[in-house]
Amino acid sequence: MKHVRTIFALAASAVLVGSALALAVQPPAEPGQHPRTFEKQIVVKLNYLLFLPEDYTTKQDKKWPLMLFLHGAGERGSDINKVKVHGPPKIVEGKKDFPFIVVSPQCPDGSWWDPQQLISLLDEIQANYRVDTDRIYVTGLSMGGFGTWDLAQRYADRFAAIAPICGAGNPAAVRRMGKLPAWIFHGDKDPTVAVENSDQMYEAMKKAGIEVKYTRYEGVGHDSWTATYNNPELYTWLLAHKRSDRPARADGRR
Repeated sequence: MKHVRTIFALAASAVLVGSALALAVQPPAEPGQHPRTFEKQIVVKLNYLLFLPEDYTTKQDKKWPLMLFLHGAGERGSDINKVKVHGPPKIVEGKKDFPFIVVSPQCPDGSWWDPQQLISLLDEIQANYRVDTDRIYVTGLSMGGFGTWDLAQRYADRFAAIAPICGAGNPAAVRRMGKLPAWIFHGDKDPTVAVENSDQMYEAMKKAGIEVKYTRYEGVGHDSWTATYNNPELYTWLLAHKRSDRPARADGRR
């Protein structure tokens, strides 16, 4: 069961109540430094593909694992069908029993993955579908690999495990991930995103004591995603991880 959706979500910590506030009289401009408060409504619009497993409607009491898939730069735009060319959105076209709810947003032309927008989308899906919040995963390729690392380092407590493919993250920020497990994939002949980016993330995670696997494909260029997403072991590995399996951090997050 696959659908195309457009989401409008509020992604701001403070939201204006009514348009009248936007026209409120500002305090007089006086020389010197004065305290002020800024509030603005921000609207997020994302097109996305939504896949529901074939048993979703018949198994009314079941909550389903969710996979958030982030595409690469070549699939940006407004033609949602471009998102189907690689990865899980391609696989589920012919595999209706895929055991995840799959959410595949499309990044607009000229844009980059925005973590706050993606979390707003995730909030919307969780509110409207039977999602097992203990088993939410994020994976992405190339630009989506960058986005996967970024989400993990900002919102680690939302995910059970991640699978970044030919991307790059910030090795200095791996401790923000808590104990979030990762399986990293990269081709050692990648001419687009240097494999050293994944090497560094792997070493940083090992040093931080975080569970990490690394598949470094020998002789493979930028396309390290086809073999990865065609490997059933990836999905078995993801489903073996739950948020609740990780010890809570000092601030209570996982």
